[in-house]
Amino acid sequence: PDARDHMSLPFQEIDWLNLEQDVRGLRIGLLLDAGCGLPLDPETRDAVEAAARAFEAAGAIVTPMQPWMTPGMLDGVDRFWRTRSAIDLGALSEERRAKILPFIRAWAESGGGHSGEDVFRSYYETLNVRARTVAACAPYDYVLSPVAPVVAYNAEWPSPTNEVATTMHHIGFTLPFNMSEQPAASVNCGYTKAGLPIGLQIAGARFDDLGVLRVARAWERMRPAQRPWPQPPAAH
Repeated sequence: PDARDHMSLPFQEIDWLNLEQDVRGLRIGLLLDAGCGLPLDPETRDAVEAAARAFEAAGAIVTPMQPWMTPGMLDGVDRFWRTRSAIDLGALSEERRAKILPFIRAWAESGGGHSGEDVFRSYYETLNVRARTVAACAPYDYVLSPVAPVVAYNAEWPSPTNEVATTMHHIGFTLPFNMSEQPAASVNCGYTKAGLPIGLQIAGARFDDLGVLRVARAWERMRPAQRPWPQPPAAH
């Protein structure tokens, strides 16, 4: 806890290095449809499903989940963030604004000039995401899902779609847990045919950070062997 942070939590005596976890009997939800944003890449789906089967083989009770996010909820959060960023942008000098990536500047500027009622409606969706995420996860101890619907995209693009209108369409699986303040870990669960790593998201209940780390450690112990880390070319 830090007194300078008005949202810091009370101290808890937690054995952070005790990461042993038996997954037998754990109730695990499997989310393969974010309900919004980009469609799920088939290679990502296969890798996450294989991870779920491994948890099931280890004794966990894995249950498919229905999506609770909607395109309207994602768009509402996006609109609110645009307005927040437009306000931040307006506080900068023109010299500093000129240094911002044009794509990001266009995204932020689109959030200006809205009525208070419109902004509140957008802000409400952040609360709606929070409430619906906590409710959807309540029957489960942990939730497995992809981290992102796509593995990679053009390195020169600022987002997977390269379109200002759909800037947030790749965060449908991670946004809910950010808004609900639920801890989540990203751990590799496989590779594409091109050799790119695929992330498995393991999310837990609010404040169960240690539990998420323990389940992530359990997954590290049961997953297939990992490929070596890429190395830079040898110097000549």
